Amino acid sequence: MTSEEVFLAQLRLQDAIWVTVKSHRGSVPREAGAWMAVFAQEQAGTIGGGHLEWQALREARHRLAGRSGEPALRFALGPSLGQCCGGEVVLGFETVSAADVSRLQAFFFQARLRLPPVALFGGGHVGRALAHIVASLPVQLRWVDSRDEIFPSPLPVHVQAEYSDPVQAAVADLAPGSLVVIMSFSHAEDLEVVAACLTRRRVRADLPFIGLIGSKSKWATFRHRLEARGFTAQELAQVTCPIGVPGISGKAPEVIAVAVAAQLLQAVSLGFVIGQLPEGRD
Repeated sequence: MTSEEVFLAQLRLQDAIWVTVKSHRGSVPREAGAWMAVFAQEQAGTIGGGHLEWQALREARHRLAGRSGEPALRFALGPSLGQCCGGEVVLGFETVSAADVSRLQAFFFQARLRLPPVALFGGGHVGRALAHIVASLPVQLRWVDSRDEIFPSPLPVHVQAEYSDPVQAAVADLAPGSLVVIMSFSHAEDLEVVAACLTRRRVRADLPFIGLIGSKSKWATFRHRLEARGFTAQELAQVTCPIGVPGISGKAPEVIAVAVAAQLLQAVSLGFVIGQLPEGRD
């Protein structure tokens, strides 16, 4: 279960204090919008750990015990708090109950919709491992395969699975700004998905990252075939193959998935948006 699901399930049973990062300045543990839910004995989520979180937990439990307080408190992350980040955080404190579950579900749903979209083509061993990891990251995941029986049940939370045959047909209606990862069971399918992504980029320029699993020799073969279809060197340079952050060795599906997930987070952190594209890798 995700931290959101844990929180909402427990909230149906007992009240909590919902602590959120309202704003911040300078170096801080978490960004605005980060949250934790504090119950009498448990908590879900985190606002960054350390002494700041300990102070927030103490304040929240005082409020659960009946003490009133301001709806928002400011914390300086300096020596007085036992931290040396040097920034400043404003935390909101709100009492929530079972009556608030629907409102908070809508909040989490809308927050998820604002996250960067990732399209994963392929439901094999690496695809499954990657879907499991990415489902817990701050992205929207659309998972596509041409085999409708391939997806696990139940699906990872916040994952939209889609059967598409031919698989490349799904490229046409990907969300603008999607980060695309291609790792189908077939090199022929991989090639068609890459070609569909490049064709869409040529027309709409709204797929900022196209990553392809495989070796340098695989990409050399693909590059020749794509050149024969009329794609230019500049267009082909926008395909990242091999994928995954460098320096991580190992061929186990979970290891590859971690390297690819890290690269996706790099792309998000670097602000890959429409018109701001990554350099290709040979």
